[in-house]
Amino acid sequence: MKKPEVLRSVSLGLGALALVAALVFLYDRTQAVDLQDQSEILSYLRVLKEIDSRWDVDVLRARFESGADLPAINRGAAAKRALRDLNSALRKTPSPSLSAGLPQLSEAILQKADLVEKFRIENSAAKAALDDLVSKTAEAQTQTGELKLKVPPQALVLALARAAAAASQYYWLVQDAQRKSLEAALAALPGGASALPETLRNKVEQTREAGEAFIKRRLAEQQTFEKLAFLSSGPRLDSLTFSFSRELEATLQEKELFRVYLIAYAGALLILIGWLGTRLKAANVSLEQRVRDRTLELSQALQHLRESEAQLIQSEKMSSLGQMVAGVAHEINTPLAYVKNSLGTVADKLGDLGGAIEHCEKLIALLQAGGNADPKELSREFALASAAVARLRQQRVTEELGNLVKDGLYGAAQMAEIVGNLKDFSRLDRSKVTHFSLNEGLNSTLVLAKHLLKSVTIDKRFGDMATIVCSPSQVNQVFLNLITNAVQAMEGGRGKITLTTRTDGGGVAVEVADTGRGIPPEVLPKIFDPFFSTKEVGKGTGLGLSVSYKIVQQHGGHIDVESQPGAGTRFTVWFPFEPPAAAGLAA
Repeated sequence: MKKPEVLRSVSLGLGALALVAALVFLYDRTQAVDLQDQSEILSYLRVLKEIDSRWDVDVLRARFESGADLPAINRGAAAKRALRDLNSALRKTPSPSLSAGLPQLSEAILQKADLVEKFRIENSAAKAALDDLVSKTAEAQTQTGELKLKVPPQALVLALARAAAAASQYYWLVQDAQRKSLEAALAALPGGASALPETLRNKVEQTREAGEAFIKRRLAEQQTFEKLAFLSSGPRLDSLTFSFSRELEATLQEKELFRVYLIAYAGALLILIGWLGTRLKAANVSLEQRVRDRTLELSQALQHLRESEAQLIQSEKMSSLGQMVAGVAHEINTPLAYVKNSLGTVADKLGDLGGAIEHCEKLIALLQAGGNADPKELSREFALASAAVARLRQQRVTEELGNLVKDGLYGAAQMAEIVGNLKDFSRLDRSKVTHFSLNEGLNSTLVLAKHLLKSVTIDKRFGDMATIVCSPSQVNQVFLNLITNAVQAMEGGRGKITLTTRTDGGGVAVEVADTGRGIPPEVLPKIFDPFFSTKEVGKGTGLGLSVSYKIVQQHGGHIDVESQPGAGTRFTVWFPFEPPAAAGLAA
């Protein structure tokens, strides 16, 4: 081979190698990004932001609203758990911005948790001191009027009034001017050497001491409030969330940009491949297919995130269905034993019946033979048939077989009832949306949840109601969730559940009331939030009431709840006769 040809071949090989290397580089840079870990990190940041915001709201309400105290919910534990989960997630999905700012954020969050708890204590103490000062002032004013002095101490009355007014102003404004005004008002109160009666002097002195204690408590509370105001946990959270979102956005934009580069590069290669000839046509087709696959992966990433919520809801439904099927399997054992025992005994008796029938058939055949029959054989078969029939009559075989058949039929009917209730509950063999009786749905749910209700008294107060148009499987899911929650709310699973149905306006209402431990007032507003649960870790997903709320809302109805700690809870579910046209129900 001539030297120019060798150089040309080497140049073509190096050029092809460079083209392939560039293609591999672009292909690698367009690999799909798994957004699940990033979404998990963002969810932890949102949880921390929500806790931080609720802290701010709680502190402001306790500080500026009369009668408002910080809730007793331990948000600090939730914040520590979220920080721990965030650290674990960062070990799987490193982020430079989060890794750099997380130590300062953790320190700020933990410091804020301590300061919020300290503020709660000092705020309560300041309010108690204010109440004590107002009470002491009122008692001193009352005693001044009751003494009926010849010359009423008007200066004392005014000083007490000024002290009470200055204390109120200082509580709300917390400024040096109001504090000095309160100190001046307290200083204006007569001292121990005044000419006032001893009892009144004691009241005045107690008022002064209460005022000084209030100033001290309020100053301590204000100092803690100012420290909270200058904490940087909120801005740090916003900054880290923004930085992480920018990182994720930059990564996706980079993938998209390289996808454009890859498409452009692929187009150039197509032109080059077309110029080189048909030998590279197969490679061209493969490259286009790979570009389409990667483009499809990128477009499906967002759809995957949107489907996550639906998958979680479906997992909750499957969990409930699993519990229900376990109970059905337990309940079906008893009627199955009826059928097995009855059929076993019938099989034992069939031998005796067969023998009697055989002798009777031989006797009939001899009788039909008439004069040709052997008299001895006829006499012997007659005796055998008579003995067999007598033995069957003595053992009351026909009556026993009838009872066994009844027992078997009873067991089969019990199994048919359980299977029928399971079919009615799931409605898998019916249309997704149809006319449905809520009384029938409640009865089916009670049968399938019988294993949960062994120690529970059920009081059914069903009214006469028309059927409603709904998705029966979804409505039964609501009933199962409410009844399960009611059983779990009762100590040891013992108590009473009252089920009431009635027509209510343009729809029907179903009440599920239990005698359980009730729901605390501070927890009640959050029971329908997704993933919120008061159960121990591992014993609840926090999706049951959230799924039920969504199902009822899709049907155009609503759920109301009334609860008193220690006295039980009542859920009221209302469904319209016809769901909204845009409900889009699905079984």
